[in-house]
Amino acid sequence: MNDIENTEQIKKIQQINLEMAKYFVGFCEKYQLLCYFCGGGCIGTVRDAGFIPWDDDLDFFMPRKDYEKLYDLWTEHADIEKYSILRPSKAFIDHNSFTTIRANHTTFIKPYQQHLDIPHGLPIDIFPLDGAPHSAIKRKVQKTWALIYALFCSQVVPEKHGGIMALGSKVLLKLIPTKKGRFIIWSFAKKQMSKYDFDTCDYVTELCVGPRYMGNIYKKKDFARAEYLPFEDTYMPVPVGYDNYLTQVFDNYMELPDEKDQVSHHEAVLIDTEHTYKNYKGTHYCTESLKEEI
Repeated sequence: MNDIENTEQIKKIQQINLEMAKYFVGFCEKYQLLCYFCGGGCIGTVRDAGFIPWDDDLDFFMPRKDYEKLYDLWTEHADIEKYSILRPSKAFIDHNSFTTIRANHTTFIKPYQQHLDIPHGLPIDIFPLDGAPHSAIKRKVQKTWALIYALFCSQVVPEKHGGIMALGSKVLLKLIPTKKGRFIIWSFAKKQMSKYDFDTCDYVTELCVGPRYMGNIYKKKDFARAEYLPFEDTYMPVPVGYDNYLTQVFDNYMELPDEKDQVSHHEAVLIDTEHTYKNYKGTHYCTESLKEEI
């Protein structure tokens, strides 16, 4: 893929992501659920009043109580023919430990999901924010439960995060080979890591993410409400304390990174912004050659 094709493709992805975000935020407003951009979407809103030019996705934070309400409300009231919602459960594993909304009329097949018969449309990811205790020891315990949750919920060996971690994860998953057994573990771990109430805590944390951000501690007042700022042709919510959040996580976020780092970071087996993923079943996902290793 050359640079011109890549730029054109990213613009198409961004347009679909924008449509999804508008629908998602409107849905949350209708049902009084608090949500706000996190990560690159938040940086883009504050710095660029729109997408970071090379960014290929949008992510949201939600306080845990609103995050837990989202799935049932979405399945009952949202346009699920257009936008599917995926969340891990006893009967459903998509190798994520968070909620994802997919645009069913598009295709974005991720390598670690290639063997799964699930909606493979362009995604937006939704991450919960949990209350965090004051005690440093309790925070370490909370993060330990989050690591257990992530492993047994996603059921994916974290190959990119070090040999020892990958080996230990593989051993643990082999010790508990059944989906039922793994569900018992991750559902218990979830209760332990999310037992601190968002509303009554002075601090909050993100736990359903990769090791780089897992356990980050923020002041709750910075996430107490959303502030709407210009984003492309609309307004999008960011945490009211967005500057504190972004400075803590990304340091000088108003400065552009080095040119070599101005690239998208998400891998895909296939991207098609014009056609549904259903066209590719048996050829690009759920093929005979794809077998789950864990």
